[in-house]
Amino acid sequence: MSTIAHARSHALVHAWRGLVSGLAGGVVFGALMAATGMLPAVGMLVGTGNAVAGGAVHLVISAGFGLVFGLIAGAVADRPGAVLGAGAVYGLFWWVVGGLALMPAMLGMPMFQMSAGAWTSLLGHLLYGLVTAAVLMWMSHKEV
Repeated sequence: MSTIAHARSHALVHAWRGLVSGLAGGVVFGALMAATGMLPAVGMLVGTGNAVAGGAVHLVISAGFGLVFGLIAGAVADRPGAVLGAGAVYGLFWWVVGGLALMPAMLGMPMFQMSAGAWTSLLGHLLYGLVTAAVLMWMSHKEV
């Protein structure tokens, strides 16, 4: 196998594992969002305040962000400290960029507002990053 083909193969494996890991992280974060009534706001991204639609949108986003995380952190998935640290930073990054800036901007709301909901969102994003990293690490050890 050529070096380029080998690198592509690794990238596909990391992307696949990241996508699955992102779904796992999304389910955990989604449960928190459901429990705190945040899913209808996510549904507003597609024009409906429906919690089920919000959950579906959230899982699609989680899978996509997980795929990217797999590409970024897949090479260190066998090192617990590195991958879990990367997961926490990744969750924090998406809280700032997504939760505090992009989503409010897309919904016509003020950005960077530190309300009680923002702190719940921080917890959810950190859980997302850590669960995504933990599942990526597990999948790496299982050679899935």
